[in-house]
Amino acid sequence: MKRIIIIGGLSAGPSAAAKARRENENAEIILFEKGENISYATCGMPYAFSGIIENRSDLIVVKPDLMRTRFNIDVKMNEEIVSIDTDNKIVYSVKGDYSYDKLVFATGAKSVVPPIKNIKKATNWSTCRSMADFDKITKEGLTSKSKHITIIGAGLIGVEVAENLREAGKEVTLIEGADQILTLWQPKFGTFAESVLKNNGIEVITSGIVSEFELDENGKIAGIKIEGKATIKTDFVILSVGIMPNTELLLKLGADHIKNGALKVNERMETSIKDVYAAGDNVSIKNLQTNEYDYFPLGTHSNKGGRAAGANAAGKNIVFKGAYKTAIVKVFDYTLARTGLNPKALTERAIPFETVLTIAGSTPSYYPGQKDLITEIYYNPINEEILGAELFGEVGVDKRVDVLSTAIYAKLKISDLSQLDLAYAPPFSPAKDPVVVTSFVAENMLDNKTIQMSVEELDAYLAKTNPKDFLLLDVRTAKEFEEGSIQNAINIPLDEIRNHIDFIKNQNKPIIIFCRRGLRGYLAELILKHHQIKDMVNVAGGIIVWKMVGGLVLKPKEVEA
Repeated sequence: MKRIIIIGGLSAGPSAAAKARRENENAEIILFEKGENISYATCGMPYAFSGIIENRSDLIVVKPDLMRTRFNIDVKMNEEIVSIDTDNKIVYSVKGDYSYDKLVFATGAKSVVPPIKNIKKATNWSTCRSMADFDKITKEGLTSKSKHITIIGAGLIGVEVAENLREAGKEVTLIEGADQILTLWQPKFGTFAESVLKNNGIEVITSGIVSEFELDENGKIAGIKIEGKATIKTDFVILSVGIMPNTELLLKLGADHIKNGALKVNERMETSIKDVYAAGDNVSIKNLQTNEYDYFPLGTHSNKGGRAAGANAAGKNIVFKGAYKTAIVKVFDYTLARTGLNPKALTERAIPFETVLTIAGSTPSYYPGQKDLITEIYYNPINEEILGAELFGEVGVDKRVDVLSTAIYAKLKISDLSQLDLAYAPPFSPAKDPVVVTSFVAENMLDNKTIQMSVEELDAYLAKTNPKDFLLLDVRTAKEFEEGSIQNAINIPLDEIRNHIDFIKNQNKPIIIFCRRGLRGYLAELILKHHQIKDMVNVAGGIIVWKMVGGLVLKPKEVEA
């Protein structure tokens, strides 16, 4: 009888065990877990802090007894594997040794704990990865005595924890070492999310390097020293600065790995060591766009990788090809999402790309509660292949990013998006879905009907160019203009622009057009092009995105001054 041993019981391990049993009823399957719980939802922990997930028990997805009775898995709890002999196919635990025919290594990752002064002496802090962490945060951080909580690290988990602690009534400070939060995204999208956090009462500190914990007489953190910034007074600290794969047992045996120690696996989840598979946050899988080994520590990949590893250990041939950094995060009433390669990654790899940004309603204007959706897509201008996308909004972000993720997998062109038969009904989408609208705009760009200027490009241009050397044209209504415009802009409303053709021509300057969101700017472009005016661009996202990234907006009297 074949014996399959699985090390690790969080996500990939149980997935591998269950799939192995479904594929092979006769195999002996043993699952080792060094802790007291298996298959718990680390991704759900932040939402339990606020009470959205009401009970601790709800975080336990599968209990050991279910694995034993339903799947006939020999689950060994509180039994850590301390060494592996891959030559003789034996694993050694703290209680004994066990031979195997196939081994699935699903040990996950551990939280990184930075070398902050006094951290080893302090007691009132925790990482946020295990049930033990959850229990400590719940028993100490969520008590009435802890009025202020500081989160160090503003990645996905850090932001989710910050939001939910604020929802629980805590005063919250979020500290990030980089110059933006949520560094998976472009800086402007990080700024969108940061503004939402601040508007909901969270103090956000970027470029904040924590150097020391100030302790009181009881060894508790009372203050957080940040290099070059004010000390933060706090009652409890949660660390979320990253993770490190738990791969030491195989690294010392020579297993191939990437720089952070994650094990390289092929599509069948095989490591470089014979008969040893691996899955979960301890592995590196291929980035399907770059064909390079990459690191994707997300539950969806752990489950798919575990499933493939378990099936193949049981004698089947299932592949998990890889991923391409699709991610999503809730930020109070908003959602931020991304997929594929963004400008930073594309520039690093010298991959040519163009950017198209639109703001469109996620539902029709006539349907109650319409919300804007910002969609930015990156595509190859030569073959039009979609390379990546980032999105922000209150409604419908999730389904649009999944459409774009599917498009990347299928290697669709930007122009293909307008041909997709997407579901339509007023409660869910306008007749022209935001994805389709973005495709239309990109087609116009490819047909040289319009040239978009990003707000980043506009900011850089205004900073280095004399205002006398360009015409900044606000084509919104006079009423909108009176409420505030970009410095040095002149107002010629779109509906009056045909009456001012000679004036615009006689300026004989490059023209930067903007409106509220971008559509009126495009229409102004078309009118001016018809009158042989060619040197112009349209600001993508208009004054809405300009303001969202902190661009200066002045009222007319201030503009004139």
